[in-house]
Amino acid sequence: MTTPPPPPSSPSQPPPPPPGAIAQPSPSQLQPIPADALVVVDRVSKFFGDIVAVSDVTFAVSPGVTALLGPNGAGKSTVLRMMCGLALPSSGTVSVMGQSPRSNPEIAAEIGLAPQQESVFGHLTALQFVRASAELQGVANADAEARRVLQLVELDANDQRFLPTYSKGMRQRVKLAQAIVHNPRVILLDEPLSGLDPRQRVHMVELFHHLASQGRAVIVSSHVLEEVQRFGSNVVVITNGRLAAQGDFREIRALMDDRPRQVKVRTDRPRSLAAALVKQLHVTSVQLSGSDIRVDTTDIAAFSRAVAPVSQRCGARLFEVRPLDEDLESVFRYLVSA
Repeated sequence: MTTPPPPPSSPSQPPPPPPGAIAQPSPSQLQPIPADALVVVDRVSKFFGDIVAVSDVTFAVSPGVTALLGPNGAGKSTVLRMMCGLALPSSGTVSVMGQSPRSNPEIAAEIGLAPQQESVFGHLTALQFVRASAELQGVANADAEARRVLQLVELDANDQRFLPTYSKGMRQRVKLAQAIVHNPRVILLDEPLSGLDPRQRVHMVELFHHLASQGRAVIVSSHVLEEVQRFGSNVVVITNGRLAAQGDFREIRALMDDRPRQVKVRTDRPRSLAAALVKQLHVTSVQLSGSDIRVDTTDIAAFSRAVAPVSQRCGARLFEVRPLDEDLESVFRYLVSA
């Protein structure tokens, strides 16, 4: 396989990973592609003029639920668009079931996509929209299949309201229904839980696992770390258009949890509590600001266990204990040493 040369370098080209970063391996170091892989992304980059959206990303996806995790703007949607053939890689290759989704209509028919975009056809009901998708895919008995998948996502096929009147959560479920109505082998879902209430999220995650249990590859993108824990163990982490990590979520999360952390503690006796906390082995520094204490700790779990008894011993009342760097962007900055 010959990879086209990359475009000329520009000031916006991302720099090489810094020392200590979890860098993507070179092609000679890549693990063998699993025999059951349904999707293979091989050294893929995507450029929009001088903008580098995705840079030299390689990973494979087997049947099951795979989380595509990364902060907003990381390149997740661009990767999904290349997987389904809507976008052509600037370099590298994307294959689905061993073929190009861009040039092979039969392979494209094996892919279902629920995009992040909110646009829907204003003059259609949910049944009309999903049935039209089924008909375009050549599904036999399109009406019955549309009704079946609408029931799977807990929507009423007989609802006569037009799609723009639906809530965001309902539109998300309609998009999922049209993505699976033709029984694809590969299902690509871009932020599918956005706008759903907690009960609906639980049901959707259960549905993802049900679809995966039938031998499908269900790839779910998200920027919410806590959501990904529900999807399963396999995760691909993308940040700044690069592959930051791939593998078992528990191992990656453990690495994230080992990073130095900052915690805000609010109390009625900040000086006494700060003096007591600084004596803890896992606390590296404390800073006072009014009734607030900012604590730097090397072991967030040990600090969480210690803060209440330490406060009790020095007679301090706790009003708030909150991590200051729990957002996903800070987690990824640590993960890639950026």
